Formats: sequence, structure tokens, C-alpha cells
Amino acid sequence: MKLKSILTTIMLTLGASLALAQNGVKIEHLGVNNTLVRVTGEGRYLLFPVQESNDDARVNVLVNGNLEKTIFVRLAKSKVDYYVPFDLEQYEGKSLALTVFTTQNRMSLREAKDDACWRNMKLSDDFDTSNKEKYRPAYHHTPLYGWMNDPNGMFYKDGVWHLYFQSNPYGSKWQNMTWGHSTSTDLVHWETQPIAVEPNGLGTAFSGSCAIDKDNTAGFGKNAVIGLYTTADVSQTQSLVWSTDNGQSFNFYPNNPVITQETEARDPNMFYHEESGKWCLVLAHALEREMLFYSSPDLKNWTLESSFGKGIGAQGGVWECPDLFQLPVEGSDESKWVLLCNLNPGGPFGGSATQYFIGEFDGKKFVADKDAQGNIPTKWMDFGKDHYATVSWSDAPQGRRTVIGWMSNWQYAAEVPTMQFRSANTLPRDLRLFKAADNQIYMASAPAAELVSMRSDALRNPSKINLGKKATDVNLPDDGLCEIALEFDAQVSHIIKFELRNDASEKVVMSYNAKKRTFSFNRENSGLSDFSQDFPATTVAPSFENSGILSLRIFIDTCSIEVFGNEGEFVMTNLVFPTKPYNKMYISADNAGAKVNSINVYPIK
Repeated sequence: MKLKSILTTIMLTLGASLALAQNGVKIEHLGVNNTLVRVTGEGRYLLFPVQESNDDARVNVLVNGNLEKTIFVRLAKSKVDYYVPFDLEQYEGKSLALTVFTTQNRMSLREAKDDACWRNMKLSDDFDTSNKEKYRPAYHHTPLYGWMNDPNGMFYKDGVWHLYFQSNPYGSKWQNMTWGHSTSTDLVHWETQPIAVEPNGLGTAFSGSCAIDKDNTAGFGKNAVIGLYTTADVSQTQSLVWSTDNGQSFNFYPNNPVITQETEARDPNMFYHEESGKWCLVLAHALEREMLFYSSPDLKNWTLESSFGKGIGAQGGVWECPDLFQLPVEGSDESKWVLLCNLNPGGPFGGSATQYFIGEFDGKKFVADKDAQGNIPTKWMDFGKDHYATVSWSDAPQGRRTVIGWMSNWQYAAEVPTMQFRSANTLPRDLRLFKAADNQIYMASAPAAELVSMRSDALRNPSKINLGKKATDVNLPDDGLCEIALEFDAQVSHIIKFELRNDASEKVVMSYNAKKRTFSFNRENSGLSDFSQDFPATTVAPSFENSGILSLRIFIDTCSIEVFGNEGEFVMTNLVFPTKPYNKMYISADNAGAKVNSINVYPIK
């Protein structure tokens, strides 16, 4: 090698080292797939540069030379899509180093050194969480940054709704499962809290539930918050945590796990059963497509009592995220138990969905009701494609049963057109039971009463509309964010059509079919959809009525539409990604005589 080339190589190497030193980190390459990162400067956060198309790098966190934790990050190779923060505050005054193992093919050490992550990794005193996304919802709960899936561990205490959720703090795709945490006093405004439960030696923190131990049955104190969740590694086991600061932080029970199974089981959901005087728990026996029922006097020692589900209901995918609760049946003195069962795949329109069963529960065994033909029917909680992992808050006030779901579908959840964050929750919903025209008991999901507070004054539009083949147009806000509340009477018409449109000729077509008593939602031309072949779709719901009169509440956010029919007797949740907001709705009927009795369009504050 010529002297000039040697000097150039030395200068480039020194320049890179100086740049890294200025960033407050020191990079030492130990091989083509192994790198040591030392934190040498000051700052609250170490910022990891992420490239989403890469495979995960395994990052071992060493504190004073000892392994503290392992995380997985899609470190940037050729470009930086965004940054994620690694909080250094807890390591102040300690020696911190990271050993990084990548799986990407490298021909040489020189090639490995050229990865974009090494020259862009840096220290910072802050992390910018201001919204950079066109499709971040305006009034649905989302994580501050990173990936989110199942809501879990939710409880209400002292005027605060606690929402925990499956979270990846180190990227916008599934990994590093922890419990993220948000709180609200009104189910509308949400405040981000510190991470609540992190992975440990038994595995990552999958879904679970929380309850208030009012009588100190577990021995951690009166009104302690008890959590049970799945610790997931090579196997899945169930672990107990407890909190004495209202769920802000949790202690890990030293004798975990408290429930083990020989086969895959997850997502424990517990509650106190007054009649039997014991704690009860439902556990998803995922691959067996059944639910397991346990009882306990103290939340630590659990007895398997029974199982339910083999060959029953939708069986097209694994069973997950159960919930079990009792509700009164409207218009009667009767109460029934409801078993929620989320499954993936196997939903009515592909991918993930939430089914439920109506029946009886005695503290040990669940028995499902049968229909007139002697069969246990499959019932769906939501007839859209984007409603999953729905579970309820424990200890909700005034006897309410309030739920929230994950607003996505496993078919394309990691591919939707956002990066700073991925996924939102549905709007909170209050549940009730009603008897439909077929004399079957069904569950309704109505928008939580608090959501009315989001309304601004209604836009000026016709208050009543006589419908025909020529469409009547209704103005929507310029930003598209609104709730539409209307009631219509089909009369002699067979089809009532509602089209949401924007200035880019994109549209959502919703239709009521009076003959079939169905409501449909077509998003095939709704906007961006080429990120997944499974995204364009038409979803269909039964309307559960026989009068031709229907009320609708339609909530339109930046990337979602939720339709509630007759106060939630049917519900449809679908994501949409229009390139411009929908600013008009066109209503028509296939025959004259149909009419809209009332319509209001409320912009969202």
C-alpha cells in the first residue's frame, strides 16, 4: 500500500473516533458482527438510530461489567429512519457498556464499520416526541413512540383509569415486550407514565390483568394493586407483581411463576368471585384453542378447575386475551356471564378478531348457552377488521363494564404507513346485553359516555333529508375529524348508501341493506392500501333489527372510522389512510321514500 493511502486510512479512522467521542460514545469493533459501545459522555439518553428494514441486533447492557438486561434494536445499516431512547438515568455513577451482536452479512470488518448506526449513535439530554406523523390519531390513545399491541392490566382506582399495554420502547415493530402505561381521569385525555413492567429472567412481559386486593388476601397490603401476567421465554409461565403506589411501579413476587403449564398458555385475567369467596382466573390455552379456569384464596396458589372451548366457536387461530364478567340482560331480571375470546387468525374478514360466548359461571366452570337448534353460536364483538385483544377495566365505577381494544390486525399491523409509532386503541366502550329479534342474547358496545365531551358545536347541515337516487351531500370539517350522529328510516328502499369522500377522489362506502338486515363498509378505495394485500376489504355486520330504522354514530379520526349502530348493537372498526381528509358525506337510496330523520356533524375539539 502506498504511504499516501496508509496516511489517508489513519486520518479517516482518527476522524471517525473523534466524531464518536464528540457524540459521547466510544465504538470498538470486535469482529464483523460484534461491537462494544462504551458510554463516555454525559446525557439523559443514549439515542439508537433505527432502520426498520433491518433485522434485530441483540444488545447486552453491562453495568459495572455485569449483564443487566438484553434488548433488541433494528440498528441502522444504510439510513436512519428514526431514533429511540435508552434511558441512562438509572445508571448514573456506574460504568455502562453495550455489547452489540448483529446478524447482517458482512464481507469484512471495514464494511461493518460503515454501518450508519455507529456514526449516528449519540447522547442527548432530551428525546423529541412531538408528532411527526400524518396518520397519528387526534383523539385515540396511542403510545408516545414505538410499537403498541394488546391493552392489558387495566384497572380504575381513586378517579384514575389505568391503561397498560404491550409496548416495544426500542422500535415500531413487535419486540422487547414490556408494559407501557397511560392514565386518564376522563377516558378522553391520556397522560404517558413510566414503563410499568419490564422483561426479567423469566422472560418478556406479555399480557395479563390487574385487580385491587381490597381485603389483603395476598398479604401485600390492603388495596394493593395485584398484577398477573405472562412471562414469555422458551416457555410461557404466569407471574405475579404487586404495587403499593397505585400502579406506578410494581414489585416482582420472588416465588414466581405462580402458574405453569406443559403447553403454551398466556394472558391471565383474574377477578374476585363473590359467590364462591375466591379469586378466579381465565387463562388462554392458546394452541389448544380453549380457556382454562383457576381459583385461588390468595392470588399466589392457584387450582385448575375446568376448561372450555375445545371444538367450540371460531377455531381458525390461537385463542388469546380472555375476559370473563357478568352483565344484566336489558328488560329482564336476568344476568348472564360473558366470556371474551380473542383469536388470531380466524376472524370473519381475515386475521384477528374478538368472539364472545354468553353463559353461566359458578366460580369453577363456564357453560355456554345454546341456540334454538342446540348449538353454541359464534358471536362477534366487532364486525370490522381492526378490533382485537379487547379486555375490560377492573373495578370500574358505578358497576360499569368498560372495555378498550387494539385497533389493528395482525395481518398488516407492522406494515401500516407510520414509523414514529405504530398502533392505536379503539375508543373506550361500555357494554350491555340485549335480546335481538331472533330471541338470542347479544352484547352491545356503546361509546363511553365521556366521549360526548369531545363534541364542538354541530356544523350547519340539513336537519332532515328525504332520500332518493340523487345523493344529498353533507359537510364535514376540513380536517375530517368528527362524530356523525344520525337516524334514518329505510321505508320502501332496499339500500341506503353513505359515502365519505375527499378531494383526492378517495372514498369509503357504507351501505344498509333493508332486505338482508345488514350494514357494510367498503374501504377498497379509501386511500393508501398497497402496504398489504389484506388491507382492501368489505366488512359486513348484522343490524340486529327488523324495522328498517337505524341510528348511527360514526367517529372519524386521522386513520380510523368506528361505526356504532343502535347504540352499539353492532359495531364496526376499520383503519383507513386517506391522502386527504374526508370532507363530504353523500347519502342516497335506491328508491324514493327513505328519509334521514335527524343528522348532526360534530367537529372534535
